[in-house]
Amino acid sequence: MTIEALPHQLVRPRKTTLPTFMALLSRDIRVLRREFGMFLVRLVMQPLLFVFVFVYVLPKIGGGFEVSGNPNVTFATILVPGLLAVSVNFQGLQAVALPLVREFSWSKEIEDRVLAPVRVWVVGFEKIMVGVFQSLIAAAIVLPVTYFVHAPGQAPHLEPNWPLFVIVLVFSSLLVSAVGLLLGTIIDPNKISLLFSVVLLPVTFLGCVYYPWSALRPIPWLQVLVCFNPLVYISEGFRWALTPQIGHMPAWAITLALVAGSAALTVLSLRTFTRRVVTI
Repeated sequence: MTIEALPHQLVRPRKTTLPTFMALLSRDIRVLRREFGMFLVRLVMQPLLFVFVFVYVLPKIGGGFEVSGNPNVTFATILVPGLLAVSVNFQGLQAVALPLVREFSWSKEIEDRVLAPVRVWVVGFEKIMVGVFQSLIAAAIVLPVTYFVHAPGQAPHLEPNWPLFVIVLVFSSLLVSAVGLLLGTIIDPNKISLLFSVVLLPVTFLGCVYYPWSALRPIPWLQVLVCFNPLVYISEGFRWALTPQIGHMPAWAITLALVAGSAALTVLSLRTFTRRVVTI
């Protein structure tokens, strides 16, 4: 498909944009509803195993954690924001990048989607919104799991600021979904498995999931290096909103990274998506 093959992109009436966007979004949500059982299993398994082992099994066998010498701060308090960040990150990437790779390679479904009476970038933005939607569902399911599964005396101590939590959640979901669209348009389909086996593993372990960013002060070079990891700002954002009693990254840094990063990556990913579509 070339630019010449898409002349209608230049003359599509704007009045069709919103109805078409909603139709595309409704179609993807309906597909998710039909596969919700597998979606739920995939979503819950990892955080459930983490909290079961670290917050239930280990304290039961005498291997509990004492954080910073403060017995009133359990490891679950550290873990809840981190596991929320991992779930939002993984779900946003998987919901956008993997289907996009399939549509660009063997299924060629993307060619049908861009025939919709909207500009190409609208199709890409709809995919970002699908990722945001699935990330929001992920947070709504994982938060109760991480809060209620624990050994006696190991409950997480949360001091939630719910308006701030919602803001952090929305921008975090937008950020990772935009990253998913970007990766789905620039990665070779034959190498997509490397994204999850090689990239996501170090991103997760160095994403301040199992420890706060402030705890890295004894290793200053690593504390600076992890600032290039988007997951750090998501983890620290959830700590800021849910566990402010624990040291976290400065609020201005979290806000700047989530808001400016979401905007910049959305624009960049939509450009790469449009460029990829018109050169198929």
